[in-house]
Amino acid sequence: MLVNDSILDFLNYCVFEKGLSDKTKLSYQNDLDIYKEYLSNNNIYSVNDIKSDDIKEFLKCRNEEKASTVAHNLTVIKNFHKYLLKEGIVSTDVSEFIERPKLKKVLPKYLSVEDIDLLLDIKLDSPFDYRNKAMLELMYGCGLRVSEVINLEINDIDIINCYIRILGKGSKEREVPLGEFSIYYLKEYLNVRNSLLKDKSCSKLFINNHGNGITRQGFFKILKKLLKEKNLNPNVSPHTLRHSFATHLVNRGADLRSVQEMLGHSDISTTKIYTEVSNDKVIDDYYNYHPRSEK
Repeated sequence: MLVNDSILDFLNYCVFEKGLSDKTKLSYQNDLDIYKEYLSNNNIYSVNDIKSDDIKEFLKCRNEEKASTVAHNLTVIKNFHKYLLKEGIVSTDVSEFIERPKLKKVLPKYLSVEDIDLLLDIKLDSPFDYRNKAMLELMYGCGLRVSEVINLEINDIDIINCYIRILGKGSKEREVPLGEFSIYYLKEYLNVRNSLLKDKSCSKLFINNHGNGITRQGFFKILKKLLKEKNLNPNVSPHTLRHSFATHLVNRGADLRSVQEMLGHSDISTTKIYTEVSNDKVIDDYYNYHPRSEK
């Protein structure tokens, strides 16, 4: 079977059977187009003619790229060859024993509980203050991605049963419990939300000054303004609040599987990085507070 035809079939499989988003599909397609070009330049046009050494040589040609880019290339290629074997198009997976490049682990940055308290200490004067307070309390309180926050609709909130329904990556739905702070300030915001609508109809939960759903750029501006006002690190991103949510839960003894469910991670290995953040905290605390940590 031709490489080009196989790639098209694989991408359709990813979208229609695996539920991958358009953004992920484009990322996969970009990686496979680079792979296909390399194979074509080496006169390989059929997937049945690809050998393990061809993939290794391809990776060598990519060695000027960042390790994370090459690792992503290989992950997509491995998924592609696994699909070919699953569908019976090839008899062996030639990518199976090729190891991914080792990446330097970058631990997620997070805010201390004290900094979170300072950030969320918002004086409530205008409807916009109530919106910002509810929005940030919800983001930190539920560990949401910024895309999940701005896409929330009124009907996704169940204040009576204390949970929120989230449509996450790959259109995967999850339910996350609402804490008392989130519930209280959501109620306060909902009392003033109509004043932001400007006689418009909008199903989005959080409304901007034009009466429409708040945008990603709008969220960033709000966060940056608050960080400046509070004299906090200006490089804090919306995702930092999500990292803070997970790190604080793990530090206080939360079960990793529960954190995985709340974050919407499909693989628990993604969630395990927060245990390493937590271990760093343990080490720091030892050297800071143990009476015999230093001579």
